[in-house]
Amino acid sequence: MTEHPGLGPHPELGYTASLIDRAADRRDNDAALAKLLQDARAAGYVVGGEMVVMKARGEDVDPLFSPAEAAALGPVRETIFLGLLGDTPRFGFGFDPKAVEPLKARNDLKITDLRTIAVQGLVGADHLPPLAEAKALIGWHARHRFCPNCGAATQVVHGGWRRDCPACRTEHFPRTDPVVIMLAIDGNNCLLGRQRRFGAGMWSCLAGFVEPGETIEQAVRRETLEEAGIPCGTVRYFASQPWPFPMSLMIGCHAEALNTDIKVDKSELEGARWFEREEVALMLLRRHPDGLGTPPPVAIAHHIIRAWVEGEAAIG
Repeated sequence: MTEHPGLGPHPELGYTASLIDRAADRRDNDAALAKLLQDARAAGYVVGGEMVVMKARGEDVDPLFSPAEAAALGPVRETIFLGLLGDTPRFGFGFDPKAVEPLKARNDLKITDLRTIAVQGLVGADHLPPLAEAKALIGWHARHRFCPNCGAATQVVHGGWRRDCPACRTEHFPRTDPVVIMLAIDGNNCLLGRQRRFGAGMWSCLAGFVEPGETIEQAVRRETLEEAGIPCGTVRYFASQPWPFPMSLMIGCHAEALNTDIKVDKSELEGARWFEREEVALMLLRRHPDGLGTPPPVAIAHHIIRAWVEGEAAIG
C-alpha cells in the first residue's frame, strides 16, 4: 500500500491474523480434549459477559490462566477448546458475569472489557484474535442454554463448539452475523456518519446487518440508501474483521455514490455529511481543527477510510 505523507506505517487490524490452529479435528474426541486440558502448558482466557479477567503484574497484565488457576477464580460454566498455539493448548473459560463482580476487588487482577483491551493495547496483538474467539463463543453459550425448538436444557459438546438437545435431538451450532460496513465515495469526498453513542467528534463508515436473501453488494446499497439517502452503484470488497460484540463478521467495502443529496434517517444516525480527502487525513491523525476524528486503528472502519485517503480504494 502507498502511505499517505504523515499517516505513518499501517497499523494492525484488530482481532485478525490469529496464530491459533483451531484443530477442529480434535473437538469430537473427548479423551483427546481431556488430555489437552491436563497438559502442563495448557492455558486460556477467562471471560464473563463483557468482562475479561487478567492477571495484574505491576504495569503489565497477563490474560492467560491455567485451568487450575481459572477454576480457583470461581465456577467455570463452559470450557471452550480454542485450538493449538504450536502444540500448546488454548482454551476459553466462561464465567457467569455475576461471578466476575467480586473479583474486581482483587489487586492481583485487572478486569475490563475487550474493546478497552484492544484500544489501549493492554495485551499483545497476538492475544486479540483468541480473545475474540473466546468472547464470542462464551457469549453464544450464555444465550443458548435452552433449545429454541422444544425448550429443554441443552448440553455442551464438541469442545464447546456445539450444544445438543437431549429431548428433541437437535444440534445447535454457533452462528456469525454478517455486517456490511462501507464508505460511499464521490470523487474527492467520502460519506461519514455519526451515531448517538459515538464519542464526541467521532465520525465513521455506515454499517448494517446483511438481511436474509441479500448479497453483500445489495446490503451495502440498501443500508447507504436507508441511513443517508445516498444511492450507490459499484461496490468493491475491501477486507473483513471478526467483531465479537457479540459475534459478527464485519465485511468492509467501498461504494460508488450516485449522488450527494443526503437525507439522514434520524432513527439510525445522528448525522451524516461529506468530507474531503485532506480533511479526513487530519481526522485519522487526530489533528482536525474542530477535534473531529475517526474510529481507532483496531476497527476496520479506520482501515477502510485510510485506504481511500491513500488512494488504495478500488473506487475513488
